[in-house]
Amino acid sequence: MLSDTKLSLLQQLVQNASNDEIIWTKGYLAGFLDQNRLGVTIPAIATSLPVAVKPLIIYGTETGNSKKVASQLLATFKKNKILAKAVDVFQYDVAKLEKENLVLFVMSTQGEGEFPQNAVGFYEKLKASEANLNKVSYAVLGLGDSSYPLFCNAGVLLDEVLAEKGAKRLIPLVKADVDYSDVVSHWESDLQKVFQNQGTTAVQVKQSTSVSHKKNHTGIISHKVVLNDSGSNKETYHIEITSDDEVVYEPGDALGVFPKNNEEEIKAIAAYFGEEKFTILADKNVRGLSKKTMEAFSTLFEIEINEEKANLLDIIQKYQPKKVKLAEVVDLLHPIAPRLYSISSSAEAHDGQVHLTVNLNKFSVDDELRTGLASRFLADFPMNSVLEFYIHKNQNFRLPKAEIDIIMIGPGTGIAPFRSFLAERDVTGAEGKNWLFFGEQHFVLDFYYQTEIQEWLTTGVLTKLDTAFSRDQERKIYVQDRIREKGKEFNAWLENGASIYICGQKNPMSQDVEEVILEVIAKERNVSVDEAKKVLEALENQGKYQKDVY
Repeated sequence: MLSDTKLSLLQQLVQNASNDEIIWTKGYLAGFLDQNRLGVTIPAIATSLPVAVKPLIIYGTETGNSKKVASQLLATFKKNKILAKAVDVFQYDVAKLEKENLVLFVMSTQGEGEFPQNAVGFYEKLKASEANLNKVSYAVLGLGDSSYPLFCNAGVLLDEVLAEKGAKRLIPLVKADVDYSDVVSHWESDLQKVFQNQGTTAVQVKQSTSVSHKKNHTGIISHKVVLNDSGSNKETYHIEITSDDEVVYEPGDALGVFPKNNEEEIKAIAAYFGEEKFTILADKNVRGLSKKTMEAFSTLFEIEINEEKANLLDIIQKYQPKKVKLAEVVDLLHPIAPRLYSISSSAEAHDGQVHLTVNLNKFSVDDELRTGLASRFLADFPMNSVLEFYIHKNQNFRLPKAEIDIIMIGPGTGIAPFRSFLAERDVTGAEGKNWLFFGEQHFVLDFYYQTEIQEWLTTGVLTKLDTAFSRDQERKIYVQDRIREKGKEFNAWLENGASIYICGQKNPMSQDVEEVILEVIAKERNVSVDEAKKVLEALENQGKYQKDVY
């Protein structure tokens, strides 16, 4: 009935169409036949026209997720002929906001409901300003982790202050959990409906919140050993958790634990306020209190507290505040947030177990040695006792296809996920090449998982290893120095399609490493640093440059 050409076109349309599109087409054709019988002309189907809006996307990020979402949003808008641009909130002048027409904010939340470091100044200036934002339309997407007490709080605060300054809310605030991809897609879709209908019919969009349903597991610490040799400045634990539960995780995921306060510390706080029942403080965060919490205590104690971040016991010992009721103190404290540790095992290779690599965080306050709450909690946790935990999925730190080469940069406990990567690639027989950069203070004292790493080198699972032990020579050498030394080969791996992974301390390690990677790309490809940044940004957008930094 149809010519070969028309039949071929129809087959192409059907193959690429969704079910909804096929159903719509069926109805359209039926209507076409009916209208032809009556001699009525069918109007042409309207084609997609460019949308007459130019949104500005402002993102605030600590670990890069908001930047990824902003880049994704920008790409989607471009495909749909919507002109847009994206900017880091740190680089945006608050004074310009009054002149904008349409602004989309993607804002992460950190720690105790705080703004990312690069967004703090923007928020404080906006809140203190007398800006009139009556001409501004906006929408806020908050990114966060529902395990934390103040879920997406930065997004909430930003949404509120924009409304206070007179800006018009396009759609209600959207809160997205760690698995945010579906929520972002819906947010994009809702925004485009609003853009298409501007000046015509209003689009009703419900306020939405995405919360991942994390399952809590229990297990026992079946093995625990210090990885450093005697004489090291570090105290790093390899911890193995064995569970009867079915614990599902992938390389790149993290494990969340719920630490408890040190008993002596909360006893001292309770005793100061004349209370013996210190257990009401067991699950309350009394360490590293935020500026906002400090301000609340300044009001309660009727004193001026100068610290922007401090422990409650330190504040009590320094200022000797008036004796209020302990219940009033408890009311100002948030629950202890869970702590996340990169998993250093592979479910395929370490059946029924989850491994962690935990450095005991040590620091001094007024010449007194202190330790971190969660790392001390795990270091002291009794063997064979029941530990409660959950798996934190990290879709933004995943192994590529088995045949893709990878470069792993993980000094210190940043080695954790890469032990997981290598164990996974070993047991599954992945064909991609693997290059590891590892660094610590001393070769003899601090070479974590040395035996396993050397075995992977021998068997060929690990293709290349470069180490940097900073204190073994007069001039300190770090992983970024090794990358610079191997710049030609490093760039060749990238040009051949390798993916880069960085794990460990965000500041200064990850920033120093990134600067050297840019330097290597610029030198080896004979381009400017700005061009090298575009190369790295392209890799990041393709999922070939991933970071898990803290």
